[in-house]
Amino acid sequence: MDDEAKRLLKQLKKTLRATPAPIARPAAPPPPSDHELFVAAMAGARPISWDRYIHPPKRPSPWPLQRWQDEARVMSEAMSDFWPWDELESGEELLYLRPGMKLNTLKRLRRGEWVVQAELDLHGHTVDTGRLAVAEFLLACRHRNQRCVRVIHGKGLGSKQKQPVLKLKLKNWLAQRDEVLAFAQARSVDGGSGAVLVLLKGWREH
Repeated sequence: MDDEAKRLLKQLKKTLRATPAPIARPAAPPPPSDHELFVAAMAGARPISWDRYIHPPKRPSPWPLQRWQDEARVMSEAMSDFWPWDELESGEELLYLRPGMKLNTLKRLRRGEWVVQAELDLHGHTVDTGRLAVAEFLLACRHRNQRCVRVIHGKGLGSKQKQPVLKLKLKNWLAQRDEVLAFAQARSVDGGSGAVLVLLKGWREH
């Protein structure tokens, strides 16, 4: 190596020793997570106070459905379609008073002095389904201690013979039930010749 080259190498080393070392920069922090961003966005927020309604647990019925249906079916089977009153004319008024009841009871029922507490509509029923519906209805009214009820039997305008078939049978069915004290054709405002008001025994009278 000639003198000139040595001189340049020496000068380069001197320059490198005189140059300060670079300052190490800290690594950039990682980006915030979604959870950290949510917490930051919700800073200062307060929960809304509200009253929550707790629904009470539904109590099972004391009358199991199967037992109820069986009892109603037995009732309906005991309600004969054929009774000494089958000679009832289609336009005749439905009237019945159980023996031993005061005549005034029937008069008050016809005047609508008792509040109707339940109603059964027999439109669309056949004789068989109507009989069962009446049995189920009377059974339900008995357990609810409902005294005065209305049964809508219709005027027979939709039947093939244009005769109130269910009306002729309903009188038989009701008269065979011990819980029925009286029944009478409803007032015109309550259905007239297409409905009947029925007075039932009270719960303690059974």
